[in-house]
Amino acid sequence: MIVRCSSEVAAALSEGRPVVALESTITSALGLPAPYNRECFDRVNAAIRTEGAVPALTGLLDGQLIAGVEAGEEDRLLNATQKLAERDLYGAMAARLDAGVSTVSATVAIAHFAGIRIFATGGIGGVHRGAEQSFDVSSDLGAMARHPVAVVSAGAKAFLDLAKTLEVLETLSVPVVGYQTDEFPAFWSRSSGLKIAHRVETPDAIAATMNAARDSGWQGGLLIANPIPRADEIPSAEIAAAIEHGLATAAAVGATGPAATPRILAAIAAATASRSIPANLALAASNASLAAKVAVALSRLGGVRN
Repeated sequence: MIVRCSSEVAAALSEGRPVVALESTITSALGLPAPYNRECFDRVNAAIRTEGAVPALTGLLDGQLIAGVEAGEEDRLLNATQKLAERDLYGAMAARLDAGVSTVSATVAIAHFAGIRIFATGGIGGVHRGAEQSFDVSSDLGAMARHPVAVVSAGAKAFLDLAKTLEVLETLSVPVVGYQTDEFPAFWSRSSGLKIAHRVETPDAIAATMNAARDSGWQGGLLIANPIPRADEIPSAEIAAAIEHGLATAAAVGATGPAATPRILAAIAAATASRSIPANLALAASNASLAAKVAVALSRLGGVRN
């Protein structure tokens, strides 16, 4: 198989038990500084197991795509220094790269290849500000249109152009479903002021929507927009100045695209006295918990695999 599933994940899938895919960028030092990346890994795994599902950390080890890790393998991904989008996977496989962490687009692809229907992350990539000149649009959006995997996230990263991100998702026909919200979340903040068309109140309703999309012949995925828990959010007015500082910091060194994101996040963390890091951890755990509840609902409906 193109994806090596861990023994636990393989058994769960074969038995129709719930599985949730996880990206490995957010749990590496490329996503969060140590030791917070390890804390994120522990929290999202615990959240998924608490709800009765099996976590499947994705990435690449020794040239092999993986979904789920065996004991001790997680350290290789937590410490990996190469980030892989979907477009990078096949060259990395051919070169037998030692270790690479998966972004959202790569995880959506790996989950699809492994037969996993739902994936939890922090926030997706999207349309960068100024994209009308740079054409800088994350491959995350196209990946969701190509692979039948539901992505649970706290919206898109707030330093992006969120309105244009929603427009591109509409163009790609990717359904955006708000979980107990009518507005698109803005990552660290619960609301962006941008309305979304579809709202559901329960994990069972999300599972039913996923099955309806699959049964109708839709070959792509869905974006499940889950706002950060209220107690952990940073209000949009407060985070706005930090975002502008982060964008200026990245621009000053000429960082664009994937290279800009870690610089922007680091600058935002500094500008918010690191309040953004606990918010990141809280929203990642919240998304993992919701994804696990949906996976359990899918399992009850007999639709755990795509």
